[in-house]
Amino acid sequence: MAARLREKYNTEIRSAVAKELDIKNAMAIPKLEKIVINMGLGEATQNVKIMDPLVADLGAITGQKPVTTKAKKSIAAFKVREGMPIGAMVTLRGDNMYEFLDRLISIALPRVRDFRGVSSKSFDGRGNYTLGLRDQLIFAEIDYAKVDKLKGMNVTFVTTAKDDNGARALLKAFGMPFRVGA
Repeated sequence: MAARLREKYNTEIRSAVAKELDIKNAMAIPKLEKIVINMGLGEATQNVKIMDPLVADLGAITGQKPVTTKAKKSIAAFKVREGMPIGAMVTLRGDNMYEFLDRLISIALPRVRDFRGVSSKSFDGRGNYTLGLRDQLIFAEIDYAKVDKLKGMNVTFVTTAKDDNGARALLKAFGMPFRVGA
């Protein structure tokens, strides 16, 4: 069974975005390519064991095994040596991507305290959007009792849109709650 948002994209969102952006060519309609979730942990330089709960949490949130990211170069001021594990990331595509987006928009974001919408200023100029989350507890998959430290994450939505307007229209059609007036 296909993901609910994928079916919605194919039946409703494609035509709505094409009409809003005045696109005639069906292949030029923006679509979601992938979602990249990245969690960095600077304290992993002192204690490598701190990475285990980070990887477990990210795996529970995404339903996919995270890849450990390693430092590309040594930085003495931060006590980081090349090759040290400093974070974890997951790239979601296909049905997993649509399922995650559905859970993020309909369940996780409404659980944020004093939530007034996400910033509409986090587009990169090439049609990609990055959302910063302060803690992992907004996801229902995380057991509150087992969390020892709050860890933030970046969620990047990579689209085929050529500019920010196309990406904004696509994410808005998916139901991304952008902040009004900002």
